[in-house]
Amino acid sequence: MTGTERKNIMPGKRVKIVQKPHQRTGQLTEGIVKDILTNSAIHPRGIKVRLDNGIVGRVQEILD
Repeated sequence: MTGTERKNIMPGKRVKIVQKPHQRTGQLTEGIVKDILTNSAIHPRGIKVRLDNGIVGRVQEILD
């Protein structure tokens, strides 16, 4: 499942995100969502979230 729709993402979900410095390489970081930072319902590049370890990025894949 892709992370472009806010309704699919909620705190506690396991996701893969891309951080701002890794957007060119596409390197993904796995973690658990702590906060949702994007207010809009849909974002074409992925909903921005903060993981429980403090890393911020856009959701590329939902794992649960």
